[in-house]
Amino acid sequence: MTSGEFKKLRKFLKLSQKEMAEALGLKRRMIQYYEKGERDGEPLDIPKAVELACYALSSGVREFTFVAPKRMSKKGSELAL
Repeated sequence: MTSGEFKKLRKFLKLSQKEMAEALGLKRRMIQYYEKGERDGEPLDIPKAVELACYALSSGVREFTFVAPKRMSKKGSELAL
């Protein structure tokens, strides 16, 4: 994800930088760095975890709780993970 794509996504979601930071669990300053594509004059890549979180936001996911799926034993009974 490029810095331009990141900013376009935030605007598409109609979120302020502060709201985007809260939704991603980041500081507002990091949102500014990601949108600029640099930090302290050095290029800054957007981490894959942030990209995936952006995808989740764009898909309508605001919170996530993992529930382990059940799997079957060789004998056919369910096992909890």
